[in-house]
Amino acid sequence: MQTLPIHLDLFALIIFLGVAQGLFLGIFFLTGERGKNISNRCHGLFMLVLSAISGEIFLNYTNYTFRLLWTVDFSEPFNFLLGPLFYFFVFSRLWQRLPRRWGWHLVPFGIWLINSATWFYQPIEFKYNSYIHSQHPELPFIKQHLYWEEDVTELRHLISEMTLVSCFIYAILALLAIRKASRQGASLRSSTKLKSLRLPSWLFALVPFLIALVKPQFVRDVGDYLLATYIAITIYTNSFLVMSRSDFLRDEPIAEPKISEPDSTVEPKKKYEKSALSEEVEDAVLTKLARLIESEKPYLDSDVSLPKLASRLNTSPHHLSQLLNDRLGQNFFDWLATYRIAEAQRLLTDTTTAHLKIDEIAERVGYNSPSAFHTAFKRLTNLTPAQYRTKGLKQGA
Repeated sequence: MQTLPIHLDLFALIIFLGVAQGLFLGIFFLTGERGKNISNRCHGLFMLVLSAISGEIFLNYTNYTFRLLWTVDFSEPFNFLLGPLFYFFVFSRLWQRLPRRWGWHLVPFGIWLINSATWFYQPIEFKYNSYIHSQHPELPFIKQHLYWEEDVTELRHLISEMTLVSCFIYAILALLAIRKASRQGASLRSSTKLKSLRLPSWLFALVPFLIALVKPQFVRDVGDYLLATYIAITIYTNSFLVMSRSDFLRDEPIAEPKISEPDSTVEPKKKYEKSALSEEVEDAVLTKLARLIESEKPYLDSDVSLPKLASRLNTSPHHLSQLLNDRLGQNFFDWLATYRIAEAQRLLTDTTTAHLKIDEIAERVGYNSPSAFHTAFKRLTNLTPAQYRTKGLKQGA
């Protein structure tokens, strides 16, 4: 068997780093408390599938496959998981559940997985010929024998076209799901989540067009490294979006201790005693805040902050903080928790949302951390969410 030396360049580096980052994100989303969320599980599996496909392309592009011939075409069945997993991620991110009859979406993957056994279980000569046929057509074939028919479906020569169609269909379904959520106003969904889904969806929608553009320009699969480079960019984008939504750099405390009531004989000193805010300005901002709460429910956004809320009210964070303290008697985090927990109470006792898990309700009302939600709920109601749900459903029965 003729082999070629290892080939490493900038494209190889980009693809390799994309594979590594995809594996990291996949494991990240599938482990710990994150793995209990259905959208995180779909996202994690999608990242692992991207890494598997890119990993095979990396081996092919760098000629490492000559040394690992058993890996030839190992990721081919995953082509039929790309579309369904991405659609599942978007749908479950919006509605906290998988689409109805979701298992039917995996039938093409199952069929191709069964078909793949006919080329996985073949002699090494067959795998060598398959590799040079797709990546190095300039090299001569070697004699081979087959254990059995290599393609029982007789569709394998259409794998690129079928992948293109699958990705196109599911990209459209994902975009339609986002459009539907936007049109419904999404009283329980944050505008931030919709925005965070649009960019990945459009990036995924470009995949079938790239396949249609790249494949005709190269013999066999020689141009796959360009697709793998784009996949790496997609993975990097996902990493950026994950970091931008992270709670790590936020100042919101997990819980605040209960403060005892001050002595009524001592008049408390106001925090903003020297403020120049007029009552008219305060009333205008309060009115605007009330309208915003009623129409958009900004407190449900997982990344809402004092500066962001102040910007939407056309005031400064300092003045908004002053207003909440002086007129409502709450700091920003207390104000935020009050509205979030009130919404959670409604969801916990509403029969239409009785199927939701408590962690899913926590996410719906804006908490990225289930422990922060439980702590805030207990602090404001003196009950755990589970106790409150049981009590509420009994009273409504």
